Amino acid sequence: MGSDHAVVRTPTPPRRRRLSITAILDEFFFVYAGLAAIWLTWLLLTESFRLGWLGIVFFLVFWVMLAYFALPRLHRIFTAIYVPDYFIGRTRTSDGLLGDPVNLALLGSTEQVRQAMQDAGWTPADPITLRSAWKIISSTIARRSYDRAPVSPLFLFGRTQDMAYQQEVAGNPAKRHHVRFWRTPDDWLLPGGTRVDWLAAGTFDRAVGFSLFTLQVTHKIDADIDVERDHVIATIVNASPRAAVEVLKDFSTGYHSRNGGGDSIQTDGDLPIINLRRLNEIGGSL
Repeated sequence: MGSDHAVVRTPTPPRRRRLSITAILDEFFFVYAGLAAIWLTWLLLTESFRLGWLGIVFFLVFWVMLAYFALPRLHRIFTAIYVPDYFIGRTRTSDGLLGDPVNLALLGSTEQVRQAMQDAGWTPADPITLRSAWKIISSTIARRSYDRAPVSPLFLFGRTQDMAYQQEVAGNPAKRHHVRFWRTPDDWLLPGGTRVDWLAAGTFDRAVGFSLFTLQVTHKIDADIDVERDHVIATIVNASPRAAVEVLKDFSTGYHSRNGGGDSIQTDGDLPIINLRRLNEIGGSL
């Protein structure tokens, strides 16, 4: 007869997380730098009221410290804690805030995307450099055309956009159609299992203003991002009739929210996929 005794398994003790001194120091100085920037900003603000007209200069320094050092650092600390580090259909700003929604997807090679955008009348944006940054500032103030003005970096898959295109409106650099593109990682699938080569975020810049969250000078976008999404599609399809469009209905829940600059955004949640694979690799439509 077999034994009536049950086999008792000894539970495996949980593995303890090993604390890294380097990681602890990194987190400490990350938070310390944020608090130090906020404290310095407060000192500049309080001291500026004691210096008469010189206080205006100190107030400008205070604004620069607050908008470009203290608030961005504070946002990085908090968003590192509560913003998910996986695809949720939103880009992120360099400060970690949720940026513009992903509202387009594409199938095709880099050359096909570039050719389609060129044929559709879109202009590639210049990279951000000191020269291009000064040029867009001076062009905006003087209302002088700059059709290759750079766009701010937004992050998806942990990196900035691979390319960006725009269409300036009436020679005014403060108003423009623009769209950013990110190449998807190898073997990456959309939620639901659909394979695409590119994701994109298209929005319309309506004016220049201040960010609600950081007080930085930035472009303000139009709230109805679906209008800009449909504009991008229409320009590509009209220029390249062989391009096909399939729509993933209700890819995300339609919602009202804000982007990284604090601008209101609204979308129906549909995700159109533009198929450019039937376009010639070298010279446009077949």
